[in-house]
Amino acid sequence: MTEKIKGIIQASIDVKTLLLADEEVLRKTAAVADLMTRAFRQGNRAFFCGNGGSAADAQHLAAELSGRFYTDRHALPAEALHANTSYLTAVANDYSYEMVYERLVHGIMQKGDILVGLSTSGNSANIVRAFEAAREKGVITIGFTGQTGGILKSESDYLFNIPSADTPRIQEAHMLLGHIVCQLIEEQYFSKEAARD
Repeated sequence: MTEKIKGIIQASIDVKTLLLADEEVLRKTAAVADLMTRAFRQGNRAFFCGNGGSAADAQHLAAELSGRFYTDRHALPAEALHANTSYLTAVANDYSYEMVYERLVHGIMQKGDILVGLSTSGNSANIVRAFEAAREKGVITIGFTGQTGGILKSESDYLFNIPSADTPRIQEAHMLLGHIVCQLIEEQYFSKEAARD
């Protein structure tokens, strides 16, 4: 049993080691943090979506921005699209589950807002449809997927396709990169230098 546990931990480390060595991922992480910081400064908002464990991760990251990460500061306008269960169950029942995020893109998002979608397969129909709607409205899309990127590969303005096909390892890496982005946004947006600009 101990060896199995070690193997699982090592598999997680291996994925993160691949990310650490990938200069494109490092540059993209910095670029996304800069992009989201600028969007917040311009009065735009960030929205997060996912299904199952990825929905929990989406809500977690939205809370890091709207709550706090490391420092006491004002809230940033970020929210998870699935947090309103009355809306979610009504639309899933009256229309289809595939439309739950797409309708919110049309209903509440503006050009320059950011939509972050987490899907380990990259093929979640409700997220794909939301990204298609976002493109029509000029909403910037950031996809977090597994190795292949799935359909979201072609629908994302920025894509983090984790080099793994193992769902738990992918989700762990999503949270790692998501936390880094949240930290960088907080540091840039609330820095003393930024406050003087």
